[in-house]
Amino acid sequence: MHIAILTLAFSLPGCGSLKEKRHRMGDLHARFGNTPSVAVCESGERDRHDASEWTFVIIGLSKREVESQCSQIEEKLERTVDARVMNVEREFV
Repeated sequence: MHIAILTLAFSLPGCGSLKEKRHRMGDLHARFGNTPSVAVCESGERDRHDASEWTFVIIGLSKREVESQCSQIEEKLERTVDARVMNVEREFV
């Protein structure tokens, strides 16, 4: 069993409220949390409207599978979220 912790920090320039932040970030729980091998939560900057941090925990049978899933999540976020990715951290446990 292999486990990765993927943390992404986002900047939301021009975002004026927490309601707008939720709209711009979309429902990441629904998009990624339904996958049995992925857990997701907003892990930081919850009270700021111009920034957000999300952490994903990915579990798989092989390191290659977990790395592939991490890459897919990163690519999908860059395409679908109305925010700038400021930092990406991957940690394998």
